[in-house]
Amino acid sequence: MKIKFLGAAREVTGSKHLITTDDGTTILLDCGLYQGKGLQTDELNRNLGFNPKDIDYLILSHAHIDHSGLVPYIVKNGFEGMIICTHATRDLCAILLSDSARIHEHDAHTFNKKRRREGLPTIEPIYRIEDAEKSLGYFVSIGYNNKFKINKNVSLIFTETGHILGGAAVNLTFTEGTETKRICYTGDVGRHHNLILKEPQPFPQCDYLITESTYGDRLHDNKDDSQKRLLEVVVETCVKKRGKLIIPSFSVGRTQEIVYSLNLLWNKGWLPKVKVFVDSPLSINATNIMRMHPESFNNAMLEQMENDPDPFGFNTLTYVRSEDDSKKLNNHDEPCIIISASGMMEAGRVKHHLANSISSKKNTILVVGYCAPSTLGAKIKRGDSEVSIFGIRYKVKADVRILESYSAHGDFNEMIFYLSCQNKKELKKIFLVHGEYETQLNYKTTLEFNRFYNIEIPEQGQEFEL
Repeated sequence: MKIKFLGAAREVTGSKHLITTDDGTTILLDCGLYQGKGLQTDELNRNLGFNPKDIDYLILSHAHIDHSGLVPYIVKNGFEGMIICTHATRDLCAILLSDSARIHEHDAHTFNKKRRREGLPTIEPIYRIEDAEKSLGYFVSIGYNNKFKINKNVSLIFTETGHILGGAAVNLTFTEGTETKRICYTGDVGRHHNLILKEPQPFPQCDYLITESTYGDRLHDNKDDSQKRLLEVVVETCVKKRGKLIIPSFSVGRTQEIVYSLNLLWNKGWLPKVKVFVDSPLSINATNIMRMHPESFNNAMLEQMENDPDPFGFNTLTYVRSEDDSKKLNNHDEPCIIISASGMMEAGRVKHHLANSISSKKNTILVVGYCAPSTLGAKIKRGDSEVSIFGIRYKVKADVRILESYSAHGDFNEMIFYLSCQNKKELKKIFLVHGEYETQLNYKTTLEFNRFYNIEIPEQGQEFEL
């Protein structure tokens, strides 16, 4: 049996890991888009490193686009296998993949205008909405902790990781002759004090572990302090400076957690009476899907819902769906909070809000998550004095604040705690993926200090015999 690492190898986005068994069965773990790599991104996404027609099964750990975003592309190029995921991941992919297709179509249209002016041939978007819609016909969803026979030699169990709604570790058991091999792919691992979701759950013993390392060299702020710090930023921006608070946020997970935090502050009477806008149709759809899956909520969330049936709504909150209503926010002169996608600030309506707000000292941009290198979000987060938005240079005069306690990725202590369910003596190999290389080297050292050994940090395209 072999495994080949075709994405998120010594970097964070583009997760794709291909298992080939001795009998020729091919199982792809995730099929994600590369993001935030500038002009290289399109080429990287089109060059998969495998023929989609040769893949028998695709298993998705969760719905985030850097893990699922190339599903329509492989379907467009001949994939006809089974796509296996949790029920919530299926529901989220139904909206996320179509949204991703719209972005690709829009970007190609904009790019082709320039190419026509220069007398160059036009390019096709990597996939279209019809490809995203077609791909949904290949999805098969199963619940957590249910043994699912993929074929006569391979079985699968999903366990919760608490990263986003539907997030799961992929636990595979392979029987080859008299030999059994166990592989766990954790996908992305959440935090142990998520406001909404259950914490990451222990997973079955494995022989080979593939696990993320996004924050493998970092300790997050205490999650319990996140609401207090959020309130401080709201008061400072909206009350003292009478400005706008712009919160770029991932549509799935982060937006709901920020809204729920504001809801809790409102219920306590602590939130200033300023308008709050969630300006993202995708975030609205994702919030509605989250309402459909209370089975993933933790006990504290369920108890809260006994007194507050709608934890994602309060008096001053408005969900903005139409483009016209979104544009009106540019002329909204009163203090307000605008939560908008995308979290890395590379696409979506948040770019308009940034362009409208970034050059005023009275406003604040609150960064609440990971931003891949080369993204607009990374440039703002690291303190660039000037950034380009829609091809126009803007001076960054707004206050830039960072609140990483809302991160959906565990820090190294939380991840090591998550891995502690394993008998270290039975682990034959650990593969670190989904992390920047320097971070991974530091995390490897920390793991070894905690007596986890035989650790590999695969390069792009590297293959291992298991």
